[in-house]
Amino acid sequence: MAQIVIIGGGASGLVAAIMAGRNEAGVTVLERMQRVGKKLLATGNGRCNLANRHLDVSHYHGTHPEFIEGIFAQFGLEKTLAFFESLGVDIQEEDEGRLFPSSGQASSVLDVLRYEMEQLGAAEVCDTIVQSIQCAHGALRCVCGNGHVYEADRVIVCAGGKSTPNLGSNGGGFKLAQGLGHTIIEPFPALVQVCLDAPYLNQIAGVAIQGKAEVLVDGESRGTEIGELLFAKYGISGSAILKLSRQVSEYTVKGRDTHLRLDLFPAISQGALYEQIRQRIMTNSQKPTNFCFVGCIHKRLIPILLREACISNPARPCGDLSSGEIEQIATAMKGWTIPCSGTQSWMFSQVTAGGVDIREVDSVTLESKRAPGVYFAGEVLDIDGDSGGYNLQWAWASGAVAGLHASTC
Repeated sequence: MAQIVIIGGGASGLVAAIMAGRNEAGVTVLERMQRVGKKLLATGNGRCNLANRHLDVSHYHGTHPEFIEGIFAQFGLEKTLAFFESLGVDIQEEDEGRLFPSSGQASSVLDVLRYEMEQLGAAEVCDTIVQSIQCAHGALRCVCGNGHVYEADRVIVCAGGKSTPNLGSNGGGFKLAQGLGHTIIEPFPALVQVCLDAPYLNQIAGVAIQGKAEVLVDGESRGTEIGELLFAKYGISGSAILKLSRQVSEYTVKGRDTHLRLDLFPAISQGALYEQIRQRIMTNSQKPTNFCFVGCIHKRLIPILLREACISNPARPCGDLSSGEIEQIATAMKGWTIPCSGTQSWMFSQVTAGGVDIREVDSVTLESKRAPGVYFAGEVLDIDGDSGGYNLQWAWASGAVAGLHASTC
């Protein structure tokens, strides 16, 4: 019986344990936290966005995102759904192809995974930090900080990235990989709130609107999303921003000139907005300019946008505005551009971009090309996905593939 040690009891580690156990391997999961699956419990706002119906390489990122194709060919969406249904998880589809357990509880997903592990005889060892993996004479040894040494025929590293370290991922997997001679693509936070460099953030903190956001890097567009925009004292969040945050994080880390351009009226053209504003002014020509737009946009944004439009004396009657000034207001509302200073810290990020260079990992088995017998799965690798279940799908699939191959070699 092959003895498999899995480092990390998150999504990928739990599925790796089950697949190896089903292959009649002896399995021990080493987890640094007090219990396994803590980050899994937080996914999908506690509902566990298991996967996405629209699974495709275009939703993944990294130096070589096409790496995922060999893994999904072995354990794609249909096998993922069949796997969870075999454990008793009913699945329902929601907007944008997001797939959730019908229970609406991430805890139920964790419960059935742990139950299956228990039935297969897999051991969970918590409060255990692996400091190094030693390869000697064809055997592998996991040396822990508490002095324990776990010997194994094969080791699967599922230790995650650096996001939400309070839930278990603190970059320890990268250190283990480096100790084996692996290259680490510099990690940075993804699916995280964006920090802005603007003097008025305190004035608009808490304002939530629907709009379009676009990332500009050195003046060139790097992505556009429509959805919620939520302002905060540090900058901005919301569904549209989280989807774009990877680009902001990547380029601000590199010192590139990065801005967000916000369109508060994405459904109409600038010409149509100009005419809408002109008609509004004709109807309310005696109102002060800064009051004329109350009821049209969030009133806490009005003074900011008028300042962006270079409107002097915003208290003067709006009927006094020239056609050029109206055009400036329409431009500000359709193209409000704000410098980005970075993102919130690892504590607030949902996903880690970067990680173990996948060129040093077998694209079929996920075995290390540097250290035979060691496998990698999940967020520790230089693969990250969009919001909407894509990251958990990668965790399930890569964990399953690593567990299967590690126990059949």
